[in-house]
Amino acid sequence: MEHPEDLSIVRLPAGEEPGFDWTAGPFASLTRTPDETSIVCLTANVPPGARTEGPFRLVEVAGPLAFGAVGVFAEVLEPLVHADISVLGFSTFDTDWVLVPTEQARDAAAAWRRAGLVITPTSLTGGTT
Repeated sequence: MEHPEDLSIVRLPAGEEPGFDWTAGPFASLTRTPDETSIVCLTANVPPGARTEGPFRLVEVAGPLAFGAVGVFAEVLEPLVHADISVLGFSTFDTDWVLVPTEQARDAAAAWRRAGLVITPTSLTGGTT
């Protein structure tokens, strides 16, 4: 399912706490490593001057998936490799998520359809959910 909101990834220095609302929207993630803090959030919530990449469109693999399922993410990503589309991938307890550059979202959807995968908007009626 493709979500209509634009998301961005923000890089903060290691250990820095975000001083902005990063939790709103259909997906948000905060990841810490010894070298950085990365946040995925709505593009509209990124503070001016922040180091970012994006915007991205969020595609949610219909779930929940069995935790031990093998090859699901590979099946989703392989068509994008052949279409030369770089993505950010995430897995949560219930499902997988793919962030596709917004300007390549239509190309990604076409690549998935050619591979026999189904992609739909989050709302089949055209409204918001």
